[in-house]
Amino acid sequence: MATQLAPPIKTVPVAAPKPAPPQLNIFPVPNQRPIAHKAAKAPSAGDERTRYSEDELKEFEALINRKLDKARDEYKILKETLNRNNDEGTDATSGGNTKVLEDGAETAEKENLSQLAARQQKYITNLENALVRIKNGTYGICSVTGKLIPKERLIAVPHTTQSIEAKMMQHD
Repeated sequence: MATQLAPPIKTVPVAAPKPAPPQLNIFPVPNQRPIAHKAAKAPSAGDERTRYSEDELKEFEALINRKLDKARDEYKILKETLNRNNDEGTDATSGGNTKVLEDGAETAEKENLSQLAARQQKYITNLENALVRIKNGTYGICSVTGKLIPKERLIAVPHTTQSIEAKMMQHD
C-alpha cells in the first residue's frame, strides 16, 4: 500500500494590519468659547506655568460668579417648592392627600426635591470655595499633582480642585 502525501500548502501573503481607529475623547469639553476668547495653545516644553495670570483669574472669577448666581437662584426655587409642598401637606382639607398612593408619591417628590436642594447647596459651597482659591492664589492648581489644571477643564468644571490626570489616578 502506497502512502499518499498531502499536497503542499500554498502560502498566501498576509495583508498589513489596519491602523487603529482614532481614540475617542472620553472627557469632551462643551462647545464654549475659551475664557480668554483666544485659541488655546498647547504648552511648550518651556511653558511650565505654575499659576494663571491675574487677567485669567479675573475671567475665571466672572465665570464662577455667573454660575454662582444661577445656582443660588435654582436653590431658592427648590427650597420654595419644598416649603410650599410642606405647607400644603399639613392642611387636612387639602384635596387628594387622603389617598395612600398620593401620599407616597408626595413623599417621594419631597425626598427628591430635598436631595436636589442638598446637591445644589454642595455645588454652591464648591463654587464659593473656588472664589476663595482665586483670592489666595491657589486656583487652578491640582491638589494632587501640584500642576496647573488645563483651562478647558476649569471652564467646564470651574470648582474642580483636581486635574483629569489626578482623577484617573484615583480610579486605578
